[in-house]
Amino acid sequence: MTKKNQNRFWFMFVMSILLFGISMIVWTVKQATSVKVQESNNYMLKYQMADMNINKIMKLEEEFKAKYSIELQNTTFINLEEELQNSNAKRAQQKPIKLTLGDNSFSYAITTKRGEVVKDAEVSFLLTRPHTRVDDQLEKKLKFDGKYYLTQALKLSKKGRYTLAIKVKIADVTGYLETPAYLK
Repeated sequence: MTKKNQNRFWFMFVMSILLFGISMIVWTVKQATSVKVQESNNYMLKYQMADMNINKIMKLEEEFKAKYSIELQNTTFINLEEELQNSNAKRAQQKPIKLTLGDNSFSYAITTKRGEVVKDAEVSFLLTRPHTRVDDQLEKKLKFDGKYYLTQALKLSKKGRYTLAIKVKIADVTGYLETPAYLK
């Protein structure tokens, strides 16, 4: 190989690597921008609000748990087999609630630690899917029937994972309960 051909070879080699690198950067940016980003709705708030007030939220929730309890009533749970359990998880996994196609409604019992029913709570409910807010169904004020706080009938048509989130405000404390659910 002559000196001129050798210089041309290295020039072409370096330029092809540079062109490949630039094309991979462009491809990565295109792929990253093609995926829609969904906001989180933990604590039934926008991510920014939850992030700015997390200490206050956790303090109010701790005070709530010391005085009151929230329980989901009249539901069927899906029995997860042992092999489906994530043995590497650092926290215990809750059993998901079994949902049905069509109308679903939920009832929550809110009681004091002494077992007395709380009648004057501000209760809001959110049915959401993990990683998306497209199918969110929010009910700002649940009806109280004398014993339970009841949601309206929620129509479900998409199979998959859901999360039932409830926010209970009593006087100056606020409590939250998130329950996983699944529609087969």
